Amino acid sequence: MRSLIRDLLLSTATAESIHAAGWVRTRRDSKGFSFLELNDGSCMGNLQVIADAGIPGSEDLAKMSTGASVSVEGKLVASQGGGQAWEVQATSIRLLGEAPDDFPLQKKGHSPEFLRSIAHLRPRTNLYGAMFRVRSRMSHAVHRFFAERHFHYIHTPIITASDCEGAGEMFRVTTLDPVAGKAKSYAEDFFGKAAHLTVSGQLEGELFACALGNIYTFGPTFRAENSNTSRHAAEFWMIEPEMAFCDLQGDMDLAESMVKYLVKEALDGQDGDLSIFEKFVDKGLRERLEFVADNPFERVSYTEAVEILKKSGKSFEYPVEYGLNLQSEHERWLTEEHFKKPTTVFNYPKEIKPFYMRLNDDDKTVTAMDLLVPGIGEIVGGSQREERLDVLIENMERHGLSMEDYAWYVDTRKYGTVPHAGFGMGFERMLMFVTGMQNIRDVIPFARTPGHCEF
Repeated sequence: MRSLIRDLLLSTATAESIHAAGWVRTRRDSKGFSFLELNDGSCMGNLQVIADAGIPGSEDLAKMSTGASVSVEGKLVASQGGGQAWEVQATSIRLLGEAPDDFPLQKKGHSPEFLRSIAHLRPRTNLYGAMFRVRSRMSHAVHRFFAERHFHYIHTPIITASDCEGAGEMFRVTTLDPVAGKAKSYAEDFFGKAAHLTVSGQLEGELFACALGNIYTFGPTFRAENSNTSRHAAEFWMIEPEMAFCDLQGDMDLAESMVKYLVKEALDGQDGDLSIFEKFVDKGLRERLEFVADNPFERVSYTEAVEILKKSGKSFEYPVEYGLNLQSEHERWLTEEHFKKPTTVFNYPKEIKPFYMRLNDDDKTVTAMDLLVPGIGEIVGGSQREERLDVLIENMERHGLSMEDYAWYVDTRKYGTVPHAGFGMGFERMLMFVTGMQNIRDVIPFARTPGHCEF
């Protein structure tokens, strides 16, 4: 059995016989010996392999250059050099795959822009290897967070006939030939009606919350927004809990608890992956994350937030007026310069929020909330849902929604309605926050943005 390099580096004793495999990061030759730094992706650390010219497979040592893949058998012994506790004295070595001189990841610095152009190879770099291990670990932490609170994991549909956000920025799913020359109706399409990639699993999640109590969904979502920013992607992952018998306060409590939980997960990682982000991306990362983990969040109403921004004396690119959405620059100023901590803004004007949010008694605002964090802005958006049948119908009519298309949704209010609430967390934005990475394209394996759909 092949041993993971991660496990070998954590060994507590020597071993007479081990088998490892990986990709060569560097090789140097000295006095009849070759010293290879081997990495298999299981951790950021490399395993030093010492191979002499007489062992089986040594005839290919000259081909074991940076990027080549090799398999090695030998003894795990205490390292005689600095920088590592263990090394392998090879008894045999085998070249699995060569890497010619044009291998693009030589031992030098590479810009994020260049690495995005070779996204199929960038996971082999230290930074992106660490990034995607962090992504994996944080995914497990999401499921653990909800499992500890007895939430049920629900798989909501990727293909949907409903528009949760009501903005119409959806990708159409069709089997009709767009260049056939003759316009065809939806009735002739695969589903017999208009179908799209989902922008959210929320509406379907609400159905299950109104039966199972507390549920969550965690999966890909899609927005056909022509947004060329560092925070937007056409395909991204969303974490969406829905809770029956819950109000806005409970919703904000859960969102803040989840952010703290995931931040602590990033800080507690035992594999050392966070260190590379501290060193090369954000030197103050650990201090910032520890502050978030150990301190309460601020809460402020939308009305108060607008007044604070208007009195700030700061010149913003986008206007600050009641009734307008807060932009990223406003959100970041609130968290980075005014409150200097994560901030939850709640009770937004009803005109700028979707139909499903519960109308407050003032008839002007809805029980919406956005959780903002320094460096990113909005990371969570949620609300208490409108559970009153008559008010929901009024909201839907005001937004021009078809009662026939959403009859299934209305039924949850018609039959045994309950107060309920939920939110959506952008997983990639959370990853940006805990690693300090500044572009969403660098925290998702294969970025989907306007004009880019490789692989």
